Amino acid sequence: MGAFKFVSMFFLFTPSLSLILCSFFCRADMNKNCSQQCSKSDSFSGESDFKANLKSLLESLAENGPVHNGFYSTSKGESSTQIFGLVQCRGDISANNCGSCIKNSSVFALSECPESRDVVIWFRWCFLRYSTDNFLGILDQTSVAVLNDTNYDDPSLVSDGQSLMSGLASSVPYQSLMFQIAVLEGGVRGKRYGMAQCTRDISGSDCGLCLNAQLDAFRTTIGSKKDWEVYGFNCFMWYHDHQFYFNFSDPTSGSGRTIWSCFGVLMMVLMIL
Repeated sequence: MGAFKFVSMFFLFTPSLSLILCSFFCRADMNKNCSQQCSKSDSFSGESDFKANLKSLLESLAENGPVHNGFYSTSKGESSTQIFGLVQCRGDISANNCGSCIKNSSVFALSECPESRDVVIWFRWCFLRYSTDNFLGILDQTSVAVLNDTNYDDPSLVSDGQSLMSGLASSVPYQSLMFQIAVLEGGVRGKRYGMAQCTRDISGSDCGLCLNAQLDAFRTTIGSKKDWEVYGFNCFMWYHDHQFYFNFSDPTSGSGRTIWSCFGVLMMVLMIL
């Protein structure tokens, strides 16, 4: 496969652009970390209480996420040392894999962001976020897209693929787990597989806003590609020319496979100010 390019977009108000060259490799079947955001290191009074609360929070998320259909949010502590957290596993992932992913992302967060009070970790199978600010239930449209920069799709399928994902953006908010997959039958050109999901702390209407904003923001970047994914703070989208997901009809089955790999060489941060 060709090189994958990473694009980050922050929904602010005036355009500015910066490029960050990086070396990054991950394989979906190994469930590696794909991106993270850590606030600057911050030493403060009550730090020992904060770290104790963080330990308790991460343990609670790892324990409860897998048994609540892959999603759990909570808080620990009080006042300035209170910390809020959320985990969301991909909807097709088994409970065992969900638990392992949450534990791995927690270890990664403590290793890569040891002094940070605001942390976001995207793993292939799960999403972890914690902060001293109460973000739960508040829509944040920050997103990161990963795509194969040279893997263009058959022009005759581009419009149908976009319609497939737009359909998911419209229907996912009404699903009980705010998760859904869809398949496009492309005949001799093969199938295209789409999947979308929202974190379950936000409303259905915010879920729809989040997914449609991702499609609108990245349309010129991902629109003609046959392999791409978008990871956000509150919603996620996947589109591939092969079946990349597990048994979506039973998220706790653990059967199935994931077969694609990515090779990231470029990260672009695009801010609309």
